[in-house]
Amino acid sequence: MAQFLVTGGSGFIGSHLCRKLLGEGHGVRVLDNLSSGKRANLSDVAGDIDFHEADLRDEDAVQRAVEGVEYILHHAAVASVQTSVEEPLIEQQINSVGTLNLLEAARQAGVRRVVFAASAAAYGNDPRVPKREDMRPTPESPYAISKLAGEYYCGVYDRLYGLETVCLRYFNVYGPRQDPASPYSGVISIFAKRMLNGLVPFVHGDGLQTRDFVSVHDVVAANMLAHQVESAQGQVYNIGSGHRSSLMDLLTALNAVLSSDIQAEFVEARAGDVRDSLADISKAQSELGYRPSMDLERGLREVIEWMRAE
Repeated sequence: MAQFLVTGGSGFIGSHLCRKLLGEGHGVRVLDNLSSGKRANLSDVAGDIDFHEADLRDEDAVQRAVEGVEYILHHAAVASVQTSVEEPLIEQQINSVGTLNLLEAARQAGVRRVVFAASAAAYGNDPRVPKREDMRPTPESPYAISKLAGEYYCGVYDRLYGLETVCLRYFNVYGPRQDPASPYSGVISIFAKRMLNGLVPFVHGDGLQTRDFVSVHDVVAANMLAHQVESAQGQVYNIGSGHRSSLMDLLTALNAVLSSDIQAEFVEARAGDVRDSLADISKAQSELGYRPSMDLERGLREVIEWMRAE
């Protein structure tokens, strides 16, 4: 079995990755500054994880975290578009420079492969759908720029230094342990929490903007494939469901799951948000063997069940 470093491992996606890796018998180390992640997300497996509480900007801490590691699943980031708009310098230091720190430490430590959590935000407001990996990036926010910079750094380290990298452009990830109170949360967890409590959800804009909602379980599966498939080295892949839903579609689906009839309250659109998003996942399907398995209705039921249990 291999030794993995999961950056951002106490966060939403990272905590799911850690459990998957442990379940397959791998060694797991986590690097997380707990700015958005929670130790509680790993409470049941904490004894099996080598936890390093540190920031990506701390070069010495990053170097210690990568020692003896074969694979890195890099998910630590400021993951909020709105936060990046409000605090662009801090966001760039963590996402762009932090990723560069990690890649350099990985190169020096002889890490075999880094899987980078990239973002569909790279496509910006290009009106063409579905989004294909060969489309020209048109980032619309500091967050999107930082994630795209991470991709470029990964590509350079792969070609120039021989550090294997794979970039996964996530679309709208949702699932259990996505904290609806966090500014980093997706619209599904926020809507679900409010509606579960009988409250009206706030829709920014007209609600007709579309998103490709992908279950965290499918994202975990994509990471497992990305670190294993030899031919994936140096590649960028869309990771989504291959289907899109408007925010009004989401509201209808949640009402169906909850057996409710809650209407939305419309508020001003947010700066930096994209209008339409849909992944062309054919490259990931053909080259990685990626097959999304969770449809939106089943995924929403899982989220609601988790929230009720919490």
